[in-house]
Amino acid sequence: MNLIYSFLLMGAPAAPAGQAGAQQPSAWPTILMFGAIILVMWLFMIRPQRKQQKELQEFRSALKKGDKVVTVGGIYGEIVEVNEKTVLIKVDGDVKLRVDKQGLVKDYSEAEQK
Repeated sequence: MNLIYSFLLMGAPAAPAGQAGAQQPSAWPTILMFGAIILVMWLFMIRPQRKQQKELQEFRSALKKGDKVVTVGGIYGEIVEVNEKTVLIKVDGDVKLRVDKQGLVKDYSEAEQK
């Protein structure tokens, strides 16, 4: 608590020893500065991360058979079967892997067409 109080009074000029009723400095500039820091952190860190998480969740819920995807581990494959929590992807030839939906990070079928 003492640390917070010292931050609020930071930069306050010391009252001369002869004055008993010196005014305390305003805490508003410090409060506004902390508010500005929180706002900047929200704008540049929290908001973009939430947007990215929302897009990833929408991608995972819209998966369908035939989509070409990439896993977190970098495995490329084509979706053969979609279940509630997992997908079966065809990697190469007859090789198929069952992967959790949370392990899929992007769809590369659109990038391949360009």
